[in-house]
Amino acid sequence: MRLANLPISIIMQSRPSGHRWAEVTWSAIDVVVDDGAIPILQILRQDPGGDIYVVSGLQLEFFADEQEGYLENCNAPAPKVFILWRMEGGRAMPLKASVSYAEGTRMFDSGEMADGVKMAGDIHAWLADNLRQHYQPRERHAHGGAHRRGQHV
Repeated sequence: MRLANLPISIIMQSRPSGHRWAEVTWSAIDVVVDDGAIPILQILRQDPGGDIYVVSGLQLEFFADEQEGYLENCNAPAPKVFILWRMEGGRAMPLKASVSYAEGTRMFDSGEMADGVKMAGDIHAWLADNLRQHYQPRERHAHGGAHRRGQHV
């Protein structure tokens, strides 16, 4: 169940790679809170050194079943926003973003293109506020271990 969401825009970058197998490298470089005034795609810089552009229309979502992943990321020494992206129309376009460490790990393990960028202070504050409002530790159950008279110890 989704408990909260935050509209965001993602700043993407292309750079000449200097590698013989790929002319350009693509990456997400920043995530900002979107106040609704940012166009869906806006070129910020375009030159031989690479392009920088912003893509809006995405959101961070806070789901009840991802709370452990949010907590782990929020308390990390360097919290990140994880971005999944694909090439569309000759440009890297973000498809999804998350502040769950567990979901970020799944993005990287998926074989898709993903980046983790430093979490801005206002996004960290949103995440921490949602954790304060909604976080409930998972119930821990004894699994395996010794048995006595048919009961778990």
